Amino acid sequence: MDGIPKIDSILRRHQELDAEMADPAFFNDQRKAAASSREHQRLASIIELYNQAEKASQDLADNRDLLAEADTDEELKEMAQEEIAELEPALETLKEQLLVAMLPQDDSDHRNIIMEIRAGAGGNEASLFAGDLSRMYHRFAENRGWRVEQMGSNLSEAGGFKEISFMISGEDVYKTLKFESGVHRVQRIPVTETNGRIHTSTSTVAVLPEAEDVDIIIDNNDLEITVCRASGPGGQGVNTTDSAVQILYKPTGMIVQCADERSQLKNKTRAMKVLRSRLLQAKQEEERQKYADHRRGQIGTGDRSERIRTYNFPQSRITDHRIGYTTHNLDGVLDGELVDLVDHLQVADNQAKVQALMEDQAGSED
Repeated sequence: MDGIPKIDSILRRHQELDAEMADPAFFNDQRKAAASSREHQRLASIIELYNQAEKASQDLADNRDLLAEADTDEELKEMAQEEIAELEPALETLKEQLLVAMLPQDDSDHRNIIMEIRAGAGGNEASLFAGDLSRMYHRFAENRGWRVEQMGSNLSEAGGFKEISFMISGEDVYKTLKFESGVHRVQRIPVTETNGRIHTSTSTVAVLPEAEDVDIIIDNNDLEITVCRASGPGGQGVNTTDSAVQILYKPTGMIVQCADERSQLKNKTRAMKVLRSRLLQAKQEEERQKYADHRRGQIGTGDRSERIRTYNFPQSRITDHRIGYTTHNLDGVLDGELVDLVDHLQVADNQAKVQALMEDQAGSED
């Protein structure tokens, strides 16, 4: 009816959840109950939108029929035309809202994140840019009322970071920042450049959804844990105890280090949190690769090797290459004003997914 998306599978799932929630044992597993309740609420809102769209479609059809009848008086025809003029755009809006509501949910959207920033090509300038990016995300998190906790860092002699990692906690953090993964490129004149030449440097950002213990089960026999004395730039000591921790995950060869805390236990706890989150991301990426054909509704790949954005200082310009978005508010963005950029990325992602959903629905009708 008027191109309204089908929701047969959603209606069936909603009925299944109704039956589950009516079971007296439903709340025995609090974690599962909370997830099912969230899903039930989401499906109920989709069904409500569908019902509104159906009603608008039926009202539109009734008014069109009234116009088509030869014996309809002029006053009624005028009223029908007025209602049609209101109903047509209202129905289109409802259909768009319904399609967006039907988009598959990313199970990690509600999670906190661990963000890892590493200097890439460009030597000292790359490490300084890594520091700029770290400050940008810290400021953005503060503006949102999120909590930032340092996980680990490796300072460069120039005063930037060879690498830095931190956790950001709050509402919908992963949903908001997941599109930041990839290679960020900076074009500017370094402070050490005497001839005024513009240099290009890069830093890599990885956004890892925080993993919980139940997400990734790690066998202690698969771990090789080493402790040593932490050191700063140029080999200077950070403290005089063996507090730095390095964890080798033997099945993959993945290595995680943490030395920011004076407590060996705290460093180990943080290193395990990073390891578990990296393994969760690897697991999710493997699942996404299995369904690569369905990834057309996603902006970019989310791969940390994908070049996603350029920060051009001479032109005070930032360009996101995935969606062709450009802003000349470079200073503001680097000071944490990311809302506009994040909104454009999410809108583009929703549009791509809506298009994919419409194609899938059209294919199912053939």
